[in-house]
Amino acid sequence: MKFVDESVIKINAGNGGNGCMSFRREKYIPRGGPDGGDGGGGGSVVLEADESLNTLVDYRFQPIYRAEAGEPGRGRDCSGKAGDELVLKVPVGTVAFDDETEEMIGDLTNVGDQLLVARGGRGGLGNTHFKTSTNRAPRQTVKGSLGEHREVRLELNVLADVGLLGLPNAGKSSFIRAVSSAKPKVADYPFTTITPNLGVVKVGDYRNFVIADIPGLIEGAAEGLGLGIQFLKHIARTRLLLHIVDLLPYDGTPEEQAQIIVSELTQFSPALANRERWLVLNKMDLLPEEDQKERTQAVIDALEWTGPVYVVSALNKQNLERICYDIMDYVEDFREKLEDPEFAEEQMADLRLVQEEGRDTIIRARETARAARALGSDNMDDDDFDDDDFDVEVEYAQ
Repeated sequence: MKFVDESVIKINAGNGGNGCMSFRREKYIPRGGPDGGDGGGGGSVVLEADESLNTLVDYRFQPIYRAEAGEPGRGRDCSGKAGDELVLKVPVGTVAFDDETEEMIGDLTNVGDQLLVARGGRGGLGNTHFKTSTNRAPRQTVKGSLGEHREVRLELNVLADVGLLGLPNAGKSSFIRAVSSAKPKVADYPFTTITPNLGVVKVGDYRNFVIADIPGLIEGAAEGLGLGIQFLKHIARTRLLLHIVDLLPYDGTPEEQAQIIVSELTQFSPALANRERWLVLNKMDLLPEEDQKERTQAVIDALEWTGPVYVVSALNKQNLERICYDIMDYVEDFREKLEDPEFAEEQMADLRLVQEEGRDTIIRARETARAARALGSDNMDDDDFDDDDFDVEVEYAQ
């Protein structure tokens, strides 16, 4: 199954039908008067969140959608039939933007949510509306108005409670494999993950949370290098970020690699960088205990870290039970807080800010990549932001 997380579609709402000019003409009724009916309203275009979908791939192959137009009015005070509403099914987590103005139209976060993206035109008035005591045979009508036409960019953000961050080969995929039934590709070389992976983590009976693994970030990601920047938007909705750091990296030191992720995250979205984040130091099984403590402290000092710290081995599943229970407690507490309308509104405002900052960063990165290609630079991969980059596999397991 192809996973497409962004698509631009052209939407045309239906035009309203014109009003009718007609006069009643029947035998023995010499002055029947005007009887022109009104035109029907044009159909609107609505997006609806559907739990059976998890990709926008269908909209990649059919980019134009038109709602039904309203029928014109008829004589004998008959109004035209209104155009049917066009409902487009999209996955839960889809955000709609006006592609020209970059304005966010709306966000579909729950199953069954509907969003009006293009309003149908109003039906015109028939001449019966214009009769007066001094104008008994009006020849005036009103034409139906045009339906809204716009280009809408659909962006799908996966819905997860926890998001994983880290450089390539830090052990993110191994972590999600160890705590859930998701089976992303794992290998002893970087960039094995090229698409988001989702897994459901079960903690005891009737307790679970969803975790998302995205492709690893590299230094310069915010300027368009690598794959990770285009997938960072998928952790915009997460309530908690896990920063995975390799204690025994191929290149550099753990503290240097940790600082790269913090820098790239801040450049992508300062609001996202300020979200709750826990430090997870991976591959403890490759180091003696003395080195573990030394390297752990070096990362903490370099980041001036004051939050939770976990030293684990995703490969050998060491110390994972504790972190899963701690995450579950945090997620459940967060869910309870969301029942407070004021807190829920604060979180929605924060989400909008993250989406806005992330969208601006991605646009700048794309412009930088295009400018580099125009200058013939060899430092940019020509395929970084091609449409085909989004045609990748997705795995969602429980």
